[in-house]
Amino acid sequence: MDATAVDPLVGQVLDRRYRIDSRIARGGMATVYVGHDLKLDRAVALKVMHPNLAQDEDFVRRFIHEAKSAAGLSHPNIVSVFDQGTDRGSVYLAMEYVPGRTLRDVLAQRGRLGPGEALELMQPVLAALAAAHRAGLVHRDVKPENVLVRDDGRIKVADFGLARAESASKQTKTGVLLGTVGYLAPEQVLSGSADARADVYAAGIMLFELVTGRQPYDGDTPLAVAYKHVNEVVPLPSALLPGLPPQLDALVATATSREPARRPPDAAHFLAAVGEVHRVLPPDIDQIMARSAPPGPAPAPRAGTVMIQRTEHHEFADFAAAPEPTMAARQPAVDRMGALFTSRYLLVLLGVIAIGIIGWAVWYQTSGQYDTIPKTVIGMSMTDAKAKLEAAGLTVKAGKGSYDAKIAKDHVLRVSPEPGSRYKAGDVVTLYPSKGRFPIEVPDVTGKSLADARAELQASGLTPGAVERDFSDTVANDKVVRTDPPAHDKQQPEEPVTIVLSNGIKLVDLVGWKREDAENWLRQHGLNPQVQEQDDRSKKPNTVLSMSPAAGSGVSQGDTITLQVNKKDCVIFGFFCDNGGDPPVNPQDLVPVPNVTGQPVHDAAQALQGAGFLVAVQRRTPGDQVLAQSPAAGQPAPRGSRVILVR
Repeated sequence: MDATAVDPLVGQVLDRRYRIDSRIARGGMATVYVGHDLKLDRAVALKVMHPNLAQDEDFVRRFIHEAKSAAGLSHPNIVSVFDQGTDRGSVYLAMEYVPGRTLRDVLAQRGRLGPGEALELMQPVLAALAAAHRAGLVHRDVKPENVLVRDDGRIKVADFGLARAESASKQTKTGVLLGTVGYLAPEQVLSGSADARADVYAAGIMLFELVTGRQPYDGDTPLAVAYKHVNEVVPLPSALLPGLPPQLDALVATATSREPARRPPDAAHFLAAVGEVHRVLPPDIDQIMARSAPPGPAPAPRAGTVMIQRTEHHEFADFAAAPEPTMAARQPAVDRMGALFTSRYLLVLLGVIAIGIIGWAVWYQTSGQYDTIPKTVIGMSMTDAKAKLEAAGLTVKAGKGSYDAKIAKDHVLRVSPEPGSRYKAGDVVTLYPSKGRFPIEVPDVTGKSLADARAELQASGLTPGAVERDFSDTVANDKVVRTDPPAHDKQQPEEPVTIVLSNGIKLVDLVGWKREDAENWLRQHGLNPQVQEQDDRSKKPNTVLSMSPAAGSGVSQGDTITLQVNKKDCVIFGFFCDNGGDPPVNPQDLVPVPNVTGQPVHDAAQALQGAGFLVAVQRRTPGDQVLAQSPAAGQPAPRGSRVILVR
C-alpha cells in the first residue's frame, strides 16, 4: 500500500500556510514531505518531527535552536531553511525543495566515480561545510544521504545542525551516541565531541567511498565498525583500487587521521587541498581509470545508522585507541603511550574521575556562597539584564545572537550558564541576544500602486514603512520604483520596508535647445512633443523659447509636452527671412516701396510693415543700418509682398 495514502498528515495545512502534498522519506528523527507554501506560492520540503520526539521538551528546544542557526546559513550549496514552527503538536521545518536525488542514489546506480568527477563533486560539498564552519556550525552527519544532486547537476548539502540537536538531546537523556557509524570520527565514538575536524574526517571517508565504491570499514555489527574507526588507520584508496593517483591517497590520509590535530582544521583548508589536486590531475584521469579498473565497487557491506550505548562515564572502555601505525605514504606515527592504556587502566582512571565529579557536585550544591541565576533575565532587554546581573556581582559578556520568533530583537534569548544555575560573585555569565524574527525575502513590488505594494508586503509578513519619492525614466508617476531593502533581500518582519514611489520622468531644461533636438529627447523618453511657433527676433530662430510643464517637473510616458519654438529663418533667392515665406499676392494691389536705405533696420522694418509690406533681412555686416533694399525705393510692388533689406 502507498505510504502516502495512509499518512494522516498528507493533505493537512500547517500553520494555515504549508499544505502537505506527499511523503518523500522517513528517517529516525522526522518524516520529510513535499509541500506547498500557500502564501508565497512555491514548493517546499517539510520536515516534521516524529510525535515521540515532539513530546520531548529538551529535544524540541535544542532542535529549534540548531534549526535557527542553520537558517542563518546562506550559501548556494546549502539547502535553505525558510521557517520553523509548531502546529497541533507537529514540530516542523520548512526548507528549500530540491528536485533530484541523493549522492547515495548516484553511488547505488554507478558503483563508484572517477577521481576527477569525485573531486569535482566534493568541492561544492566542502564549500558548503566551509560556510557552516565560518559561522561556527558543525554538521556532524556528513554522508552521501545528506548530499542532494539537483536535476540540473547542482549540489546541495542538507540537515545542517540537525544531527547536533538530535545527538545532544540523546546524550543528555539516555547516554547514547547517535550517528551514521561508517562516517564517525574517532572522537565522536569515544566522547561524542565534534568540531569542524569531525566534518573533515567524514568528508574524507566520503571521498574514499566515491572513488572505491565502498566504505573503508565493514564488520558484523555497527559496534565493530566503530571500533575500527577508533583503533585502525583508514586504508589508502589505492589499496582497494590500484592505479588511483597518489595525490588522492594523500587527501584521504590527511582528512582521516585518527588524531584531530593532524587533519585540516576545517573544510575551507580541505577544500583548498582538494581543489589543488583536482587542478593538477590529468584531464582524462577518469577515462584512464575506467580503462584500467574493473567496473563496480569492491564488495563490502555498508554500516548503517546506529545508536551505540555508552558506559556510565560516556566513554568506550574497550575502545582505548591503539597507536596509529607508521605508513610511508600516509601519516607519521602517533604517540605510542596510548598503547599503555588498556581497558583495565582506563576503567580505573574513569572511576577515579567519576568519584571526583560526584564529590565536587555535592560540594557545589551545598556550599552557602552560591546563588542562582534568575530566570527573569530571559526576555529582558540586553541592557537591563546586564545591569541586573552585574548588580548581583557577576561578570557579563555578550554572545552571538540568533533569530527567534518570540523574543524581541536585542532582548535576552538565552543565558549561559542557564537560569537556575548556581554561581558565586565574579563568575562570568554570557547573554545571547535575539536578532528578532526570521528574515523574510522582500517581494518585488516594482510598478505597483502604493496600496498594492503595502498589501503584498503585509501578506509576506513584512512591515510597510515610510514612503519616499524619486524620479524614474521607466516607472510611471505614483508607482513603486523600488524598496529599501531592495527586492529579494531579506528583512526581519518587525523592521519596516521603505517604499519609494516614482515622480515620473524628470524634465530637463529644453529652453535654448534646437527644436529637433528637443523633440528627439522627448520622444526617446516616451513623451509626446507639441510645438507652438512664436516670432521673437531677440532670440535665436528655431530654438525652444519655453516649455510646459516646466523643467524639473515629473511626467509619465505618454504625456504631452508643449514647446514654444521661435520661427525658423527662411531663404528666398539667397536671402534669409524671419517668417515662413510669402503669402499669395494680388497683382492689382501695387504701392510704391518706401525708401529706407540708411535707416536702422528696426525703423526700416516698421516703416515697410506700416506700408503693408513684409520684411526680409540679409545679414552681411555687423552693423544695424540698411545698406540696400529690394525692390528699390519708389518701385511699385504688390501690397503684402516682401521687401528684402541688406544690412
